[in-house]
Amino acid sequence: MARTSPNIVITGTPGVGKTSHCEVLAERTGLRHLSVNQIVKDRDCHEGWDEEYQSWIVDEDKLLDALEEEVKDGGCIIDWHACDLFPKRWVDLVVVLRVDSQTLYDRLTARKYPEVKLQENLDSEIMEVILQEARESYDEEIVVELTSNTSDEMETNIDRIEAWMKQWKEDNKAAT
Repeated sequence: MARTSPNIVITGTPGVGKTSHCEVLAERTGLRHLSVNQIVKDRDCHEGWDEEYQSWIVDEDKLLDALEEEVKDGGCIIDWHACDLFPKRWVDLVVVLRVDSQTLYDRLTARKYPEVKLQENLDSEIMEVILQEARESYDEEIVVELTSNTSDEMETNIDRIEAWMKQWKEDNKAAT
């Protein structure tokens, strides 16, 4: 059966505004916000805690198994700092959020990230690691890069994603 609502991945380096975008989008669109960080904790999709990085070591196979039933019918916004593990068949749009280095530094410092984790995330953003992973993993036409330095940019991004979703539903009416 064809999906009646799309699945959207909102991704980017930690601190770019993924969760903020997802929460507002879920509220406005009725899509389900799937916070991968929360799912990893709640459904035990990890292999333990990494002290140095202060984060869970994700078991990707367990994670995909935990998500599969939820995403198969569509209507999900998947919120995580990676996207390349999600099967193409699950994903209709990949939004890669980006911020400038100073904004990211300020946000991660405010979160009290350990120095090694702070530096790794800054390097990842500067080197466009997540954007490149998205472009290598999914068809070019479904990967969108959006800037998220300010609340005005966030608002514009959400409007764009809503417009895309409306068009997706229109284009996929015949399939349902």
